[in-house]
Amino acid sequence: MLISKTSRYALQAATFLGERYDDERAVQVQEIAEAIGVPRNYLAKILHQLARQGVLLSERGPKGGFRLALNPSEMTLAMVLEPVEPGLGDRHCLLGRPACSDEDPCAAHSRWQKISGDMTRFLGETTLADLARLG
Repeated sequence: MLISKTSRYALQAATFLGERYDDERAVQVQEIAEAIGVPRNYLAKILHQLARQGVLLSERGPKGGFRLALNPSEMTLAMVLEPVEPGLGDRHCLLGRPACSDEDPCAAHSRWQKISGDMTRFLGETTLADLARLG
């Protein structure tokens, strides 16, 4: 279960905003894009999507921009990723079979199930504050 470029950008932007959470000011798209090295227009679409889903707060106007909707210690990586990559934590067959279960497994099922479960737990248990401590 690898994450998309869009998901990586969402995590990078959310982490950047998490590091500035105590500033209590909205951060403009351009500042975020330059800091994390991603295209501004692409990032703007991602940030607006996160804002529509309640992950970020969006402020309009000359001093507008984006802020996290929750404290970084309360926002899990799964919360950030779900709006841009729905179903990321769902377990899907690695080989793309429509029916893959313990009763009718594909060749990769048992090994992939563990990795997929570990990834889902990691995304659900790791917060943006944890990433700041890891970095």
